[in-house]
Amino acid sequence: MSGLEDRLALLERRLRQLEDGTAAAEGAAQDRVAVLDRLHRLQAAIDDRDWDTVRNTFTADGTGYHRAGIDEIVAVMQGHLGGCGATQHLLGNTRVTIDGDRARSLSYARVHHVGAGSMRGAFFECMGEYDDRWIRTEAGWRLSHREFDMRIQLGDFRVLQPAADPGR
Repeated sequence: MSGLEDRLALLERRLRQLEDGTAAAEGAAQDRVAVLDRLHRLQAAIDDRDWDTVRNTFTADGTGYHRAGIDEIVAVMQGHLGGCGATQHLLGNTRVTIDGDRARSLSYARVHHVGAGSMRGAFFECMGEYDDRWIRTEAGWRLSHREFDMRIQLGDFRVLQPAADPGR
């Protein structure tokens, strides 16, 4: 199917749901699952340093990590994680609200960063809450804005460092 055919099929399905009264419950549940799936895939991509998936999760003009535009967002993430060892982004207590073609997810996060290179043996751990804003696009839900409210910090922040070899 073409993009236009996909969009028409989606609109026809929504119209049928509106007509039979199932649209609100079914649509909201499906949207919530879709947002959660994108969110969880993003966190795994960050830990895997899968920058293509990170790029494909944000809108091109998205904002996050105090930056605007996908290139700036990825650059700041690479600057923090490129020379860091393993990381694990754990999410919990996630709440998703859907408002038409927009959504918001709030998630508690515990993020552990292991030191590498000269920081081997050190760690940096932070806990806080992600506040993510999503937009429904023809390609599915995309992240348009991300904020992290860091509430607890443990360890050495210097663990977050760019790669020694920028080609990494």
